Amino acid sequence: MYDFDKTVDRRGTGAVKYEALPALFGRADLLPLWVADMDFETPDFIVEAMRRRLDHPVFGYTVMPETWYGAVTGWLRDRHGWEVRKEWLSYIPGIVKGIGMVINAFLAPDEKVVIQPPVYHPFRLVPQHNGREVVYNPLRPTEGGYEMDFDNLEQVLQDPKCKLLILSNPHNPAGIVWPRETLVRLAEICHAHGVLVISDEIHCDMALFGHKHVPFACVSDKAAAISITFGAPSKTFNIAGIVSSYAVVPDPDLRKRFYGWVEANEFGAPDIFAPIATVAAFTQGEPWREEMVRYLEGNVLFVEDYLAKYIPAIRPMRPQASFLVWLDCTGLGLDHDALVSLFVDKAGLALNDGDMFGAPGWMRLNIGTPRAVLQEALERLRAAI
Repeated sequence: MYDFDKTVDRRGTGAVKYEALPALFGRADLLPLWVADMDFETPDFIVEAMRRRLDHPVFGYTVMPETWYGAVTGWLRDRHGWEVRKEWLSYIPGIVKGIGMVINAFLAPDEKVVIQPPVYHPFRLVPQHNGREVVYNPLRPTEGGYEMDFDNLEQVLQDPKCKLLILSNPHNPAGIVWPRETLVRLAEICHAHGVLVISDEIHCDMALFGHKHVPFACVSDKAAAISITFGAPSKTFNIAGIVSSYAVVPDPDLRKRFYGWVEANEFGAPDIFAPIATVAAFTQGEPWREEMVRYLEGNVLFVEDYLAKYIPAIRPMRPQASFLVWLDCTGLGLDHDALVSLFVDKAGLALNDGDMFGAPGWMRLNIGTPRAVLQEALERLRAAI
């Protein structure tokens, strides 16, 4: 049994969620429930694996061990039923960086990127900062979630300059586990229009309440032919500070082009600790992952019950995956600035403002924290309202 109720003091460790508060929120005294890492201790088997390496006094150039390939492919097979070949795999130095790498490897300066807001804001920022136009295919609200608007996507892709679509699978911030039939349809449309798909699957190992993640590339031959999938153990095992991301590219032509670019720029070589942490996570981590997921489910239910009882004007969208809860705050009747002020100035809380995802009036709450911390946050919010 692991203790997810244990409170860990992260101040003074360079943690972004604390150290960046003054720059981003104007105050250092906020309770941070924003940036997407968890407050749980990194599992002991990962720490011990890295500690064993630290016992050796030389930290020189290091090759990617064969065990890394087996650990990643074995995890994807056992957890998600996806048979990935060794040659499909490559280390990459982060998923957001990977998006930028794909843009620079595949897109001409005048070609465009399609995203599906509300969605993780680097999907918009990375293309824009690389000089590419971003085109929107907004998700369509449903009762308790979202669905893809394929009619709109067909219209968007009439523009031949739209060459790349970035898919959030599972979805961030709404926590949607996309159904297989949705992914099949998306693949058919993008394949017909010659559109490459990046599938960001970093939350794939954190499906909740019996939901099952479906890797985009394995839903059809068409999906495999047009996709570059990114994943990592970092969210699941709380090792975001160890850059441990990987890419999976089934199609040989895409693979040659992308991995050739990665190798030419020497982005495929990890540091010493990334493969060590990944192998430990993917070979020893299933019991920890299962306990962590059950704890997160309890946190989701706690948030739902508390808001229903004390703050019914805020409606949480139940996540099907991840440790992020998407909060509909439009019932408070506040404009953007007033909503931000309520959370920051009155409640003393730091959450991600929904406006950055393309959904003003919403907030993204990180529940990857001990329940006592979550309770304090909700009590602050209740008092402020």
